[in-house]
Amino acid sequence: MFTKSARCMLFAFDLLLAACSTVSVTTDYDHSASFEHYRTYTLAPSTENITLSPSSEAALRDALRVNLAARNITEVPEDADLHVVRHISTKEKLAVYQTNDWNYRGMPYGYGRYGAWANAPSTYTDISQYTEGTLILDFVDAKTHKLVFRGTGTGIVSDPQTNAERIREAVEKIVQQIPKALPH
Repeated sequence: MFTKSARCMLFAFDLLLAACSTVSVTTDYDHSASFEHYRTYTLAPSTENITLSPSSEAALRDALRVNLAARNITEVPEDADLHVVRHISTKEKLAVYQTNDWNYRGMPYGYGRYGAWANAPSTYTDISQYTEGTLILDFVDAKTHKLVFRGTGTGIVSDPQTNAERIREAVEKIVQQIPKALPH
């Protein structure tokens, strides 16, 4: 059993990990789909103009295999219940940060350090450019060809190793949101 202080520390650690998340995920699904029937999947070949690096591609495949297996959905070469179709895009973005420095220098007539707002505020602007990557995973019913689940993960594109880690994180978060099979 954990003591009260140990539980508080674990809770704080969990909050810290959640705050450090580098990928945001949204999902949506067909509420009429019978997810209990999906036991196998195939990863459809990408038709995108943008392709993943070899390490990112391996991370995507491995993360799908591990996370879907945890949901009792296994990869098969053909005749699967689900086709997983991925879409990849990148977009150049700008981040603009503005800060004000009120320059507390005081006035010459004796108000001291916190004078009567002697100077107007100075505004500083910092602009940084970055690349945002989006991974969309569509889960399509192989028999009906109907989209039954979509997960979208978005994060900042970086070096290949970091990108692979972010892809793993996105896939894990997306697969966690797939509706569980209804109890019989």
